Amino acid sequence: MRQPVKIVVWGTGQMGTGIIKLVLQKEGMELAGVISARKEREGMDVSGVIGADKPIGLAVSTDAARTLAAVKPDVVLHATSSRVVDAFGELETALGAGANVISIAEEMSYPRYGSADLSDKLSATAKKNKVSILGTGINPGFVLDLLVIALTGVCFRVDSITARRVNDLSPYGPSVLRTQGVGITPEAFHKGVADGSVVGHFGFPESISMIAGSLGWEIERIEQTREPIVSQIERKTPFVTITPGLTAGCKHTGIGYMKGKPVITLIHPQQVHPHLADVTTGDYIEIAGNPTVSFSGSPEIPGGIGTEALAVNMIPQIINAAPGLYTMADLPVPAAIMGDVRKLIGGK
Repeated sequence: MRQPVKIVVWGTGQMGTGIIKLVLQKEGMELAGVISARKEREGMDVSGVIGADKPIGLAVSTDAARTLAAVKPDVVLHATSSRVVDAFGELETALGAGANVISIAEEMSYPRYGSADLSDKLSATAKKNKVSILGTGINPGFVLDLLVIALTGVCFRVDSITARRVNDLSPYGPSVLRTQGVGITPEAFHKGVADGSVVGHFGFPESISMIAGSLGWEIERIEQTREPIVSQIERKTPFVTITPGLTAGCKHTGIGYMKGKPVITLIHPQQVHPHLADVTTGDYIEIAGNPTVSFSGSPEIPGGIGTEALAVNMIPQIINAAPGLYTMADLPVPAAIMGDVRKLIGGK
């Protein structure tokens, strides 16, 4: 049997630390490095980052190039940013070091939509170094795109798709809460939407493009709207206190049009502790066609855990893939790794 799969986790925020914890639990994986942008974490034992009781014996590094050169990882699990343009330099560095890469940057789920030139460069770098790169996550990457695509597989014909994800923002860190416009006035929310500081959900154009590409549809335009969800009660997370009258989250809608008609509608109301406002979370997919398909699940598939799991569970698929740039629609479907990951990996 081959040596353990060497993993480097790049990013020590909420998602990065969750990914680290999961890697440490998996048989056949070796956490060989952790890279952080936070200078104060240089040299810190990883246990201090993830809140473990006992030292792990691995120090956090803020020098990515040095770490990658020393470790020579099989896979880099990348969890630092949402946009392709922000992640590009880090992804190029990891690929250039000869590592396969799985990124949870939302725009990496279908990077060609908004960053065709950078996508071409990432693909070329991956092929040059004989490695592969994938963007994944709970959404985009699974619930409102890959799962939708899978459900259309039983259809003779698809006329339109409407999918909705109602979820809880409370597990997320300050960067996500900030981009969702949480804890500010409705006026500040609308101003943030106008100036780009309040983004809402990252990934609707990517999800719509992934679905359309799989169905052979040509989407002519995508429209998006963002509305504040104003709290009537106090809500708290470790990072924010929301008093009545402030925003608890964002209702974000994305619509893809073909021949002047809406054919893909994605709706994503996200808020902190929705149960406090008597809102039930869940994932809902309606496919109009022959046959009509209706799928629902409540409560929601947990976003944080789901994203961390997908990043780790796609390791065999990305190692087994031919060199290049991939989306979740291009690779075998994910499955939970419950045994030795090495048994799932072939040659490359």
